[in-house]
Amino acid sequence: MGTLVRKSPLATVGAVIVGLVLIAALGAPVLATSDPIDQDLTVVLKPPFWLDDGSMQHPLGTDHLGRDVYSRLVYGARISLTISTLAALLGAAVGVAAGLLAGYLRGRVDTVIMRIVDLNLAFPLILLALAVVALLGASLRNLVIVMSITTWMIYARVVRGLCLTLREREFVQAVQALGAHDARIITRHVLPNVLPSITVIWTLEIARVILMESALSFLGLGVPPPTPTWGRMLAEGRDYLTVAGWIAIFPGLAILVTVLGINLLGDGLRDLLDPKVSAGART
Repeated sequence: MGTLVRKSPLATVGAVIVGLVLIAALGAPVLATSDPIDQDLTVVLKPPFWLDDGSMQHPLGTDHLGRDVYSRLVYGARISLTISTLAALLGAAVGVAAGLLAGYLRGRVDTVIMRIVDLNLAFPLILLALAVVALLGASLRNLVIVMSITTWMIYARVVRGLCLTLREREFVQAVQALGAHDARIITRHVLPNVLPSITVIWTLEIARVILMESALSFLGLGVPPPTPTWGRMLAEGRDYLTVAGWIAIFPGLAILVTVLGINLLGDGLRDLLDPKVSAGART
């Protein structure tokens, strides 16, 4: 962490933001002031505490059904981080495996995998996500599957390119000359050398998945109600922007700040894990 602070203060800011969001997600039952799905029609459209008629009982106000906006924000962080983290992990597992096979084995295997990647990339990712969700139905599991489908190609392309270079390096050729099996070479000698790049991509993909999940929730194709999500909060607040703007403003800010923090952290990890980038920055 000290190295990250010295090399990139902005990345430190990103790490702090991500840490706070993680704390909010993990500690939601303790941090929330009320149940996020409880409706109370006696406090409909209650403003935040710093405005007239606001109160600390509902620090960020209430929505059109009297639900506490702050509590829904905290619980919504759980959904966004769960879907984005699992989808990025699943996409990384599939994409890294495909990239390693394509880059190391080359030939027909490389051709088949890369054509599948090209086909997937040629299809608009948001339309692909919409089609899969409409076909399978909206649920947490299906959203993870959908998001992983839209992210594995990035890993496959990057890892394939790195693998093609590593395959020609002296240490890999030396292990091949000693008669090591391909599987051992890939797992013991090639994979460790692509892990830094995978880590950076994984971090940035989490931010992209959060945005896509919010977009699907905004369109009504996210996790079904009454589970609170930031995207659905935005959709519910758009009709009240002129009279109760806080319903949409706070989830929008949550998405903005979280994605910004993850991107800053990803940039810092890139500088930290890639010595070429760090050397270029010094020169």
